[in-house]
Amino acid sequence: MKLLSVVVPCYNEHESLPVFYKEITAVAKQMNYVDFEFIFVDDGSRDNTLSIAKELHKNDKRVRYISFSRNFGKEAGMLAGLQAAKGDYVAIMDADLQDPPSLLPEMYKTINSGEYDCAATRRTTRKGEPPIRSFFARMFYKIINKMSDADIVDGARDFRLMRRKMVDAILSMGEYNRFSKGIFGWVGFKTKWIEYVNVERVAGETKWSFWKLFKYSIEGIVAFSTTPLYMSSIMGFIICLAAFIMACFYAIKALVFGDPTAGFPSLVCIILFLGGIQLIGIGVVGMYLSKTYLETKKRPVFIVKETEDDE
Repeated sequence: MKLLSVVVPCYNEHESLPVFYKEITAVAKQMNYVDFEFIFVDDGSRDNTLSIAKELHKNDKRVRYISFSRNFGKEAGMLAGLQAAKGDYVAIMDADLQDPPSLLPEMYKTINSGEYDCAATRRTTRKGEPPIRSFFARMFYKIINKMSDADIVDGARDFRLMRRKMVDAILSMGEYNRFSKGIFGWVGFKTKWIEYVNVERVAGETKWSFWKLFKYSIEGIVAFSTTPLYMSSIMGFIICLAAFIMACFYAIKALVFGDPTAGFPSLVCIILFLGGIQLIGIGVVGMYLSKTYLETKKRPVFIVKETEDDE
């Protein structure tokens, strides 16, 4: 039979993990026409996540685990899981059950039909999220789709089932600064979107604060678009043109009407405005330069402390 690998990045999920395991094994029992392996990636958790993963492995040899030396982030967790997966099909899921395991049979049926290479999920609602967070999330999807070539669907989750060929294509992208939502769209392959109503966490608390999501969105834009650099250049050109027109206007006004140039407040405002624009431009260039700097270091995306093989 074909092998289906389920990759589950975990960070402080000791409350959710037993519930998730119960749900996913029930689905695996239902899908008796395919073999399963479950790969739990412990992203430097500070609770008992790793201990629970070890206990699950002891009782079920389909369970595998990878433990990082520290917290490297969800992107690193997904990459480690994809690299370790042996399956003909690979699924990525969260342990908090916001990605319903009950969708896996439909996703597998979609891919097994031969028409699609990937079955991905998207939320049709954001029930349970603060309205301001939902607003900025929708704005992010609109902005990044206009700025980049990557196809990122509004409400898209990392929860997806992929053929091995698509997984290998993702792994061939060896960049240090990873933005998986963009990578999934950039590699192409035919994807079917499966919609579902938002599900709240079964236990524990979200690890994604508004500030972390904001930083993540900036990283996504920088990783898949150079538009901010062009916008910075265009803004600089427009401001220079406006300054030249103003200078000509005041020079003609002084020569024709003999009016002196009016006070310092306007001058101070102009200087502060131009200074702010310059800092924005330097900041944009700095973000791209910092990403280049990190790429050239060739540091590993993650460091593994232990796996089930060490037993």
